[in-house]
Amino acid sequence: MAKFNGFGGGGGGNMQQLMRQAQQMQQKLAEAQKELAETEVVATSSGGMVEVVMGCDRTLTSIKIKPEAVDPDDVEMLEDMITAAFNEAIKLVEEEQQRVMGPLTGGIPGGLF
Repeated sequence: MAKFNGFGGGGGGNMQQLMRQAQQMQQKLAEAQKELAETEVVATSSGGMVEVVMGCDRTLTSIKIKPEAVDPDDVEMLEDMITAAFNEAIKLVEEEQQRVMGPLTGGIPGGLF
């Protein structure tokens, strides 16, 4: 009768260790996701004339516009300021996501899962 080394008997301890490591990784990922869900970033444009607050789940929380930024004769400039602040907020969210999740996903954008 042939013997199979490695798969037939002694590998149970390694499998248990792998399962523990997987559970620890899942717990760390859940904690990181919770931290991100509770984190907001603030981005401004035009020297603070427009402020955008965004959650790290990419939910826009608020937009604040200083009254002096509103020129009825130049709505396009206000639109540009809002767009710039929004794009900066997205960039900050991505940086925060990378800071929190990067160590857990090996720096792979979007993670392993």
